[in-house]
Amino acid sequence: MSSATSAPPAPQAAKHSRMRALPLRVGTRASPLALWQTRHFLEIITGFCPVLRGVNAFEEHAIATTGDLVQNRRLAEIGGKGLFAKEIHEALLDRRVDFAVHSLKDLETEMPAGIVLACTLRREDARDALVLGPGCGTPDPADPYACLPAGAVVGSSSLRRQSQLLAARPDLKVVTLRGNVQTRLDRVARGEVTATLLALAGLRRLGLEDRAAVVLPPEAMVPAAGQGIVGITTRADDVELRELLSGIEDREAAAVSKAERALLAALDGSCRTPIGGHARLLPDGTLRLTGLVAREDGSFLLKREIEGAAEDAARLGTTLGEELRADSPADIFG
Repeated sequence: MSSATSAPPAPQAAKHSRMRALPLRVGTRASPLALWQTRHFLEIITGFCPVLRGVNAFEEHAIATTGDLVQNRRLAEIGGKGLFAKEIHEALLDRRVDFAVHSLKDLETEMPAGIVLACTLRREDARDALVLGPGCGTPDPADPYACLPAGAVVGSSSLRRQSQLLAARPDLKVVTLRGNVQTRLDRVARGEVTATLLALAGLRRLGLEDRAAVVLPPEAMVPAAGQGIVGITTRADDVELRELLSGIEDREAAAVSKAERALLAALDGSCRTPIGGHARLLPDGTLRLTGLVAREDGSFLLKREIEGAAEDAARLGTTLGEELRADSPADIFG
């Protein structure tokens, strides 16, 4: 399967440039990573439609979200779902922006009325990375957590990461660590926490991959659904812009994200339910989806896999999610 759709003939691309008055307004969070993702998206869309390379073709609109403004509490404590998208989608519905760029893992599985996920971009590496501070041992990829001293304090705001880490190393202590990527790296370097876990995709995009002491295989740390994928949302009634965005859809990212998001939707856990979902296409085109459900403290962890045709991605996600839910204790989803 091709990783991306091919560019259309020049006349088709030119047609899209006449769909509305420029500039097109793009909504984004204001973090360095969000801005990188937005500019990367603009490079892709102008490569697809070269006539949009002109001056004033786009306007960036950085929008403060609840998730960015509240830094002293876990996301689960302030609502969890959609905290990095709510205000951006309000700007879309109010027509202050035309489309918006998101980390797909930050989007709700059910979009607000009038909003659609118009396309997904090629996935960066979905894995998590362990970042170590002073006092840690030599990293060993074969035993990734062995470098952490007994009783070490690990900073993370992710219940998914916390549950899997504590299942492997119940002696560790996990404390809340929020902020953008550089802020969290700085706090580790200062020794405020012994280590942290971050998405490898974000480190790579910011040129900070060297800070990853150990890259965790999905078998050791199941990633978040949508991790490493950039998603573009727009208004459901904006047919012309949706047509343009469909031209840059990455077909592999679309398939794996459908499976992962269907898994999330079927589980429908609370904001405090640790859930992981990771899909990939095998060399023969088969889609393999791994799903995980756990307790925050790691005392329960259930992981299952399912395989099937890529065109059945959504059904596979729903099926696996229903199986995980049926075989988990009722309190997991309370």
